Amino acid sequence: MKKIACHYAIVRFTPFVETGEFANVGILMISPKERYFGYKLLTRKHGRITRFFEELDPKTFKGTMYDLKDELARVNEVLKGHGFDKRLRNNDIDFAHGLFKEVIRPRENIIRFSEQRVVLAENPRERLNELFAYYVERNFVTKEYRETILEKGMRKLLYTANVGERFTREKVGDGEYEVAFPFVQRDNNKPLKIIKPLNLSQDTTSKIIEHGGNWWFRIRELKKRHALPEKVLFAVDGPSESDPRCSAYEEVVGMLSETGVTVSSYKNKDSIIEFAQG
Repeated sequence: MKKIACHYAIVRFTPFVETGEFANVGILMISPKERYFGYKLLTRKHGRITRFFEELDPKTFKGTMYDLKDELARVNEVLKGHGFDKRLRNNDIDFAHGLFKEVIRPRENIIRFSEQRVVLAENPRERLNELFAYYVERNFVTKEYRETILEKGMRKLLYTANVGERFTREKVGDGEYEVAFPFVQRDNNKPLKIIKPLNLSQDTTSKIIEHGGNWWFRIRELKKRHALPEKVLFAVDGPSESDPRCSAYEEVVGMLSETGVTVSSYKNKDSIIEFAQG
């Protein structure tokens, strides 16, 4: 199938010009030769944005996005009048290119755009959805990916506290059942201490409980086999207290605590260092 050259830009929400911080909130795409203009904006499930810019009234974000949606709808109508309406015989490709560049031109506004990019696509609409899923919804961030990020942060913290060399990635078990942990301290070839960063910020309560439940089972199994050291710390990262998913997060924390392991917030650096040094 023929691939189409599509020009696109990432829509960025930048409420504080002073800091330059931004969040990706949409994708804008055009393919003048194919008479295609499309966009997809974040108008729901915006808790990630309002939590990041916590000083900002959520109504400001909602209003900004709906205003942008109206503006892009007007751009779409203008393009239709210059040939994007396929009922018209002539299509002003140069005008479409120029209008797209004008829309995404750098401005000191609350909404900004990335530089213009090009991608080949068999179906522009499907490619638009894929780009939105990647840049805005960050569908590449699986629980495994997130925990890799947490582990990198933990490793840096331990080395900063001059205890990083004590911990290595190893399997703990009795030969029949083994579990891999990223931070294991051994003494006389026996596991003395374990630290496990745990991501409990999945997008649904079911996923939080399932992921936490898997680790609850592993801990119980190792304990039953007398293969678990007394000192085990789970450094958990999860939703905020006001988040609806918090109840699932607290349920998992309770389950893990009942097994006898220590559970601490990943953000509680002092507690983690104290455990590692003790």
